[in-house]
Amino acid sequence: MTITESETDVLIIGAGPSGLMCATWLARCGVPFRIIDKRPNEVFTGQADALHIRTLEIFKSFSENWFDFATLEQGWKATHHLAELCFWSPDENGQLKRSMRMPDGIVGASRYGVTAIDQGSVEKWLTESIRQFSGGAVNVERPMLPVSMKINEDADAQAHAVEVLVKRLDDETAKTEQYGQAPNGLFRAFEGDQERYYNGVDTKNCELIRAKYVVGSDGAHSWVRKQLGIPMEGEQTDYIWGVIDMVPITNFPDIRNRCAIHSKDAGSIMVVPRERDLIRLYIQLEEVERADGRIDRSKITPELIVQRAQEIFKPYTFEMTDLNWFTGYQIGQRISPSFSKLNRVFISGDACHSHSPKAGLGMNVSMQDTYNLGFKLALVCKGLARPEVLETYESERMKVAQDLIAYDHKLSRMYSGKPMIPGRDGVDLSEFYKVCEEGAKFMAGVYIDYEESLLVSKKEGPASKVIVGRRLFSDKVMVHADARPVHIADRCVSDGRFRVLVFPGHVKQPENMKTLIEFQEMLGSKEFFLKKYTPVNAFEDSVIDVITIHASERRDIEVAEFPDFTHPLDYKRRCDYWKLYAGVGDTYHQGAIDIYETYGIDKIKGAIIVLRPDSHVAMVTEYSVGGLKEVDGYFGGFMIDQSQNVLPVKTGDDTNRFVEPRLGV
Repeated sequence: MTITESETDVLIIGAGPSGLMCATWLARCGVPFRIIDKRPNEVFTGQADALHIRTLEIFKSFSENWFDFATLEQGWKATHHLAELCFWSPDENGQLKRSMRMPDGIVGASRYGVTAIDQGSVEKWLTESIRQFSGGAVNVERPMLPVSMKINEDADAQAHAVEVLVKRLDDETAKTEQYGQAPNGLFRAFEGDQERYYNGVDTKNCELIRAKYVVGSDGAHSWVRKQLGIPMEGEQTDYIWGVIDMVPITNFPDIRNRCAIHSKDAGSIMVVPRERDLIRLYIQLEEVERADGRIDRSKITPELIVQRAQEIFKPYTFEMTDLNWFTGYQIGQRISPSFSKLNRVFISGDACHSHSPKAGLGMNVSMQDTYNLGFKLALVCKGLARPEVLETYESERMKVAQDLIAYDHKLSRMYSGKPMIPGRDGVDLSEFYKVCEEGAKFMAGVYIDYEESLLVSKKEGPASKVIVGRRLFSDKVMVHADARPVHIADRCVSDGRFRVLVFPGHVKQPENMKTLIEFQEMLGSKEFFLKKYTPVNAFEDSVIDVITIHASERRDIEVAEFPDFTHPLDYKRRCDYWKLYAGVGDTYHQGAIDIYETYGIDKIKGAIIVLRPDSHVAMVTEYSVGGLKEVDGYFGGFMIDQSQNVLPVKTGDDTNRFVEPRLGV
């Protein structure tokens, strides 16, 4: 038996959206990793179809003006934007009528709205971003099958404590199973199919990969989860739904709006308009034939789905052309009681929570799982933070998954039930509207609120409209040096660094400027957080980035009047002008701004806001020497002193420093 051996910091098993999001974080932060997948083909047709507000914000956060590529920015540009949600239900005569309209998504919650795009495009954008961020060094390795896994429980934090034996499959063995000629996802939809990969696998010509950490993003039938002995708990119903992507030929008036349709007796449809001229239908099917107690997938065909749609759409006509993809699935809601093992192996996405696609949340929540985990792995692998920060992954994402399961349970049953009409009990459609309206907040992802932990200090502070634990709402500020308006989110991008946002209020007030000058001595001390947790000879802001946003008229005060930390010089004496902003005033081309009003910060008293690398608010405290000491105490709770971590002295050409990893360098 020939076995090669190798080491890496993180091994990601599964290259769907969740695994690729984790890989994007690690590539951006410069952490050694590998990502493997048993699929021979790079991208599925079809699959998930929605990108919600928070996901689009995350995509934007990996794109910066410094880059000559902006792969993930395509998320907003290329998707189909959804503006209106329409409800259709039977009237008193049983005829299908439009019963209500509402905005699709939460108005004013973000720069972005609800969009639709195929999963294949999302995977392409993430894969290209990984290639760019890693300088072409990392690509998904396919088809690679994990065979066995062992964890050394006694190893220290930086040891390669997880051993995974993997085998490269031949393309024929790994070939994606299909039913019929049309592209479909039936082979993935039901329990038991994945086992065929693992039956009778020999261990010849395998590779033993030793990793510090393993992330299992390998789907609802996760091999990693099974190796850890973690069950999936929940239930599965007998409801069978078909999904189809195609171009419609119809006189239904709302075919280019997202719709929830309840017919009197023929079932229900969810309509999702897609990119180009495609639409997707989620259609309730009547009982599908079973073989040996399991759904006979060969009976789920495009023709069956369209025939069902025609009955539901009546009296409107409906035909199909340009079939793109279809699948079928059983509704069920299940969740794992644990998302990790020994703080070494983690599971994400469908591997730890599965549900119906009704809310369009599966891909979004799965990517947000690893967006939460990825920066924590980067901090620990680079020796910047203690391994205990990894424990916050489960505590933070478990609550999100539980809320998702509860919401999907309620929503999917309301979709599947017959509507209430005179003389018949059924789904109360007014209650259904309310569930959809309330669910829009959850779907948006911007109201997720992480609880008190090592990384979140829930004490209330002097920013009344900022909720600690939530992502920071983005508003515009002006670069003090050149008056250019920018969104604060575009300044606090996803590169692994923490941000300390100092709001000193009106700096023409002598006391406010005096406090800012006192900050200079504190931030210059080797015993204080800015230098203490940054490797020696690294860029000063490569772990914690301090940004100052004042409330004075920028034309009344010069950059040089501010203390050095607001416009520091690096080892080449280059000035960083992008740490000092005016938060209040009139821009030349984009109107007035007032981020102090947006965040509820007093313009005299000021405030300090600490942001995690994922832009969730970690703490809010007062603008004072005491407040800055509280920030120091926050970082002291989980960061590792870097005074003995001495990097080489910087020399030579570093003009590409904005594109290369910026965490701890």
